[in-house]
Amino acid sequence: MTQLPEVPSTDIELTGVRNFRDVGGLPTVDGRTVRYGRLYRSGHLARATEADTAFLAGLGLHTVFDFRNAADHKLDGYDVELPGVRNVSVPLSDPADGAEFWRLVRDGNIEQLRSLLAGGKGTERMIASYRAIITDRTAEHSRVLHALAEDSVPALMHCAAGKDRAGLSIAVSLLAVGVEREAIEADYLKSDDPRRRYEVRRSDTSAAGMSDEVGELLNPLFGARAEYLDAAFATIEENWGGTERYLEEGLELAPRTREKLRERLVGDA
Repeated sequence: MTQLPEVPSTDIELTGVRNFRDVGGLPTVDGRTVRYGRLYRSGHLARATEADTAFLAGLGLHTVFDFRNAADHKLDGYDVELPGVRNVSVPLSDPADGAEFWRLVRDGNIEQLRSLLAGGKGTERMIASYRAIITDRTAEHSRVLHALAEDSVPALMHCAAGKDRAGLSIAVSLLAVGVEREAIEADYLKSDDPRRRYEVRRSDTSAAGMSDEVGELLNPLFGARAEYLDAAFATIEENWGGTERYLEEGLELAPRTREKLRERLVGDA
């Protein structure tokens, strides 16, 4: 297999792309580390500036995986074109749910937001979403991992905010190559940094429409919380009895495929 060149860790703040980072350097359970320059994550690329686009084009990417659906594309637009990079659309949420979600975020009045999100309902909604993606999107996650094993590295994975759908896809990819769960969670929680978060846009920009209460109600939807990722891990345990069976039976990863993934993504410490 062709050796890709090592590059420095890239954890920078782009102007029009939120939540961008390289997941290189994360430790595996066998004492190795994820290679830098192999796997990146971010929010969508639709508003990348000229400088952002030039930076991304310089990473040597093979594939960009976009986990958004049609509702996301309608709201934010399609990614900028990166010369020579393959763009793969793998929607990880139901289009109807996506449209309803963005209508709530953008247009929901305070009564609607209270009804649907107050009293812990927002958190419950997110936990249910994480569980559903693990149980219902095994085919999509399997497709992504097989692509990484074959020819898609270096790769960038993103959704809208780079937190939930991309976050779970990154988590699953890291589980597959033996990264420690604590390290996966630590990387995931970086998405809660205010400078990384998705910039919420509301149709009502008045004081009432952008009040502190509105922000509090929406916060569970746009925050990265350990309990969300823990729910995903718990779902793996409940449905497959552990990571190994999940990877083997749920995602249909043969031992040779997992070995190829490790060759692509993991190096010595």
